[in-house]
Amino acid sequence: MEDTRIIDMYWSRNEAAIRESSTKYGRMLKRISFNILSNDGDSEECVNDTYGKAWDSMPPQKPNSLAAYLGRIARNLSINRWHANHARKRGCGADALISELSDCIPSPLSTEEETEARALSETISRWLNSLPQDDRVLFLRRYWFGDSLNSLAAECATTPNKLAGRIYRLRHKLRSALEKEGVTL
Repeated sequence: MEDTRIIDMYWSRNEAAIRESSTKYGRMLKRISFNILSNDGDSEECVNDTYGKAWDSMPPQKPNSLAAYLGRIARNLSINRWHANHARKRGCGADALISELSDCIPSPLSTEEETEARALSETISRWLNSLPQDDRVLFLRRYWFGDSLNSLAAECATTPNKLAGRIYRLRHKLRSALEKEGVTL
């Protein structure tokens, strides 16, 4: 089913939107979450929570890319869960409490910081779009989806060391592009 149709289903409050989202993107969301959490149960919960957040945010949100929208929600939920899990291991309840409240409190970023973050995001997007498709996919799979070097190397039919060198060069190209744009590192 087309993404626009699924989004329209969210907007019309049709619960089939969640089923269609799960059918189309469930495996991708599970992979994103599992690569961050390394735990099937937590990953499954984050994926289910992703559908709930999507349900709550559409409307008013109308994403251009449903895959990116759901992926971002799943990634953020998984990172929050990872922090909460590790805060509990340290025995520090304050971090866990703050993590639980993160959905209720306003962003700690000032308007200026949000503007800078948006500008940085746009700069990185332009840089990614300037890359050959193979490099762009490799960079995103490593740093957005969290795929391991070993699994990427196996798919690229190369050694993890060679792939690590390639990714290192990509990071340096990104750093140069950011410096050229005047981004302070």
